[in-house]
Amino acid sequence: MCTLTLAWQVFEEAPVAVAANRDEAVGRPSEPPGVYREEPLIVAPRDAEAGGTWIGYNEHGVFVGLTNKWATADLAGERSRGLLVADALEARSAAEARSIVADATDADGYSGFYLVAADADEAFCYQWDGDLTLTEFEPGVHVVVNVAVNDDVDVPADRAAVGQAQADNARAVRDALAPASGETVGDWLERGAAVLSDHDYGVCIHEDGFGTRSSSLLALGPETARYEFAPGPPCRTSYESVSLPERVSGAADADGTDPAIDGEGHI
Repeated sequence: MCTLTLAWQVFEEAPVAVAANRDEAVGRPSEPPGVYREEPLIVAPRDAEAGGTWIGYNEHGVFVGLTNKWATADLAGERSRGLLVADALEARSAAEARSIVADATDADGYSGFYLVAADADEAFCYQWDGDLTLTEFEPGVHVVVNVAVNDDVDVPADRAAVGQAQADNARAVRDALAPASGETVGDWLERGAAVLSDHDYGVCIHEDGFGTRSSSLLALGPETARYEFAPGPPCRTSYESVSLPERVSGAADADGTDPAIDGEGHI
């Protein structure tokens, strides 16, 4: 299970805010976030096995993130879903990312996925289980897991119990991360980190050979960017600020510093 929480158009200073856990096989190698691609400039971690990524954003303020989808159909999945995320991150807008994903699923086979894309003006989630289905997001907090996007739940019959537990966990996360009156995006991300690391919510997992491998906190706005990354399960791994290239780190003052970010990269 992966968990992706998006607060879209909730905070004026950062219309896109994300708190997400990545769950993966323990032995699958990956590289921490950095410059994934130069043109356009993309900041993302890298799957060292297939070369793609599962989460990131670009210099145009476009965010893309992906979770697995437990599909009932036997999908071919010839191409890595992480490469699809990288393709979508070449978009100049979320609207363009929508077209890239639609064209890609026409051209290649993929295993099941939920793919979220957002910028300051648009946010959506694609579901792929052999057919491509679009959910357009309204402003607010949205949670995507392997069996659900918000209250749209699709649990395969052969995983009924664990799938329903995932859907229930996702609903609890969404309730817990509903925006509080007067809070900043920094406050919300701090709460997001606490929820993602709290085993009571069931989204930081530890199983034999599989579990939560990393966690990401992101905030994107017209004059600010923030990316904090925990290179392990957040219940026992500290988040570290990702060094951001100037082209994606917001407007700078004359001394070269971002007025919305302190010396450690925190908003």
